[in-house]
Amino acid sequence: MPDGLDQRLVTWTTEYYTLAVKQLRADGRSVPGEMLAHISPGHSDNINFFGVINVDIEAELAKLTGGWRPLLPTQLRELGL
Repeated sequence: MPDGLDQRLVTWTTEYYTLAVKQLRADGRSVPGEMLAHISPGHSDNINFFGVINVDIEAELAKLTGGWRPLLPTQLRELGL
């Protein structure tokens, strides 16, 4: 992986975890700190350490809301959160 790319991916994922936790808590969901202590942004579906990902940049930029991609509430429901 190019120098520093893995750190940038983990940082990006950490930012989105923070947004998701804030949104869950704002929605009245319980997100205990003890649970968050066991979550690692280095082990996530959005990080592909073994290949190339082709991205439609224009389509992805069109999804941005306030500088961030929207959270995926469907996936949160599937996790029971």
